[in-house]
Amino acid sequence: MSVVSAVPFMRPLHMRSPVPRGRRHTLPASEFRSLSPEDAISVFEIEREAFISVSGECPLYLDEVRHFLSLCPELSLGWFEEGRLVAFIIGSLWDQDRLTEDALTLHKPHGTTVHIHVLAVHRTFRQQGKGSILMWRYLQYLRCMPCVRRAVLMCEDFLVPFYRKSGFKVQGPSNITVGPLTFIEMFYPVRGHAFMRRNSGC
Repeated sequence: MSVVSAVPFMRPLHMRSPVPRGRRHTLPASEFRSLSPEDAISVFEIEREAFISVSGECPLYLDEVRHFLSLCPELSLGWFEEGRLVAFIIGSLWDQDRLTEDALTLHKPHGTTVHIHVLAVHRTFRQQGKGSILMWRYLQYLRCMPCVRRAVLMCEDFLVPFYRKSGFKVQGPSNITVGPLTFIEMFYPVRGHAFMRRNSGC
């Protein structure tokens, strides 16, 4: 395990400066939590800036963000710095070996595969390793869910090395295309980490 991947579960110590009486309400410096429909606009603003400028397409549009955060908020994870959303992942359950067009819009409650729709980082916080840290933390979280056997995603060719570093393996070309864009499908064997699950405090 790299030093970077060991960081997320360690809460840094914070020195508190003197605060006048009656002003004790401060936001945590760093917080990870599931997202809710109320976070949808912040999510979409980050996603739109991250993807439209690169590929011209968003993995999820605002209505779809609200849709998944209403149906399965427990499969999302947001990273907040002083109350501001800086990075997030949104997922849903899927019940087939490979992703199909339906996987883009459906949540299958009895599925054992988590389809990771999107990971995005606010532009101000990119090139700091936050995407890798958030993915590591998300995969740790999935290991605590008994029903989940694996995670899958689809990405463009240039992102394959990034996801390989997080432990994903290439499954092959995706059957899904979006306009002129083609994708590679990748998977992560959550079930293969049973030992880590037994020893993770889940």
